[in-house]
Amino acid sequence: MKNKNIEPHIKEDPDRRPLFFGLGFGILFGFLLHKGGATKYDVIVGQLLLTDFTVLKIMLSAVATGMIGIYFMKSMGWIKLSIKSGSVGKNVIGALIFGVGFAILGYCPGTIAGAIGNGYLDAIVGGMAGIVLGTWIFAVTYSKLKNGILKKGDFGDITLPRLLKVNDWAAVVPAVTLIVLLLFWFESVGL
Repeated sequence: MKNKNIEPHIKEDPDRRPLFFGLGFGILFGFLLHKGGATKYDVIVGQLLLTDFTVLKIMLSAVATGMIGIYFMKSMGWIKLSIKSGSVGKNVIGALIFGVGFAILGYCPGTIAGAIGNGYLDAIVGGMAGIVLGTWIFAVTYSKLKNGILKKGDFGDITLPRLLKVNDWAAVVPAVTLIVLLLFWFESVGL
């Protein structure tokens, strides 16, 4: 006799649309980095030497756009934020890995991807090797780091609105306004 309480397990195909959206936005981001000049070595080094502020302007524009977009989608109920907890230790390790790669090659992970898309040999050879090597070193040392330095100075899953104890938009609007004013100031003084 067949048990009516047991239903056959039907395995559904996972929704792959987010992967395609991610790929599409990644390609668009790389294209915009290229058009903005942020995949050029000279522009990156100019930013590090504080002679070319192209990269800073691109990143500030991305932060402002991202803040508005994320909090708009959150307020519409389209997304739920899943904030990862942070710590001083995580920031220090991340900054060291990022900084060493940036100093050696003159690219960050986003601009490496754009430069690879442009066919730049230094990004293809050095950038990919650096990404793979850095990832491998972190993966190998993670078990030792996770209960040590990565836990130092834990500040939890904080966001700017939570930190200020205000409504999301009470933090987003002033932050975006400040960024826009800063961008206009950069342009007015020729940076």
